[in-house]
Amino acid sequence: MVFRESATISTKGSEYQYDTTLALVTNIDLSSNNLLGDIPKELTSLVELRSLNLSGNHFTGLIPQAIGDMKQLESLDLSRNSLSGEMPNSFRAMSTLNYLNLSYNQLTGRIPESTQLRGFDNSSFIGNDLCGFPLTRNCSSGGPNKREDNGSDDKSSSKIEWFYVFLSLGYAAGFSIFCTTLVLNKSWRVAYFGLVEDICNRAYYGFEQEWRLI
Repeated sequence: MVFRESATISTKGSEYQYDTTLALVTNIDLSSNNLLGDIPKELTSLVELRSLNLSGNHFTGLIPQAIGDMKQLESLDLSRNSLSGEMPNSFRAMSTLNYLNLSYNQLTGRIPESTQLRGFDNSSFIGNDLCGFPLTRNCSSGGPNKREDNGSDDKSSSKIEWFYVFLSLGYAAGFSIFCTTLVLNKSWRVAYFGLVEDICNRAYYGFEQEWRLI
C-alpha cells in the first residue's frame, strides 16, 4: 500500500480518482479489505483528512509516530488488526478527535494522557495489553492485584516459617527440661531407664517368639 500523487480510493461503495489533490482528501475507508503490512507513514501527510478507517484488515507493526500531525482528524478506526507496540505520544495533539477505536490489536503500554483521549470509554481500547485511564488496569509494575496477591503469599510464608521456629523452640525447651529432670531427680531417672529396659525386653521376646514360629 503506497501513496503517490495519483490514487484511486473506494469509499462507501463509490470510487474516486485523486491526482494532485490527494493531499486534500478528507475521508478514507479501506476497512475489511485484507490489507497486509505496516500502516504507510505517508498517510500522516494527509493533513486535511477527517476520517480514516483501516479496521478489519491485517495491518502489523507500529502505529505511525506522526499520527498526531493529522490535526484535522475527527474519526480514526484501526480496530481488528494486528498492530503492536505502544500508542504514540503524538495522540495528545489530536484535539479534534471525537471517535477512536483501537480495539482488538496487540498494543501495549500506557494510554497517552490527554483531555481528548480521556473522553473515550473502555470499548475504544479493549482487546489490547494497554493500561491507564479510561481502563481500570493500573500501569504501575504488576498492578495492584498482583501486589496484593504477593503480599498475601509473603504473609502466609512468614506465618509458616514462624510456626516451625516456635515448634522447634518448644521441642528444644521440652527436651531440655526432661533431660534436666532425669539428671537431678534420681527416682525419675530410675523409673525412666526401667521403663526403657522393660520396653526393650518386651520387644526382644516378641521378636524371638515370632522367629521361632517361622
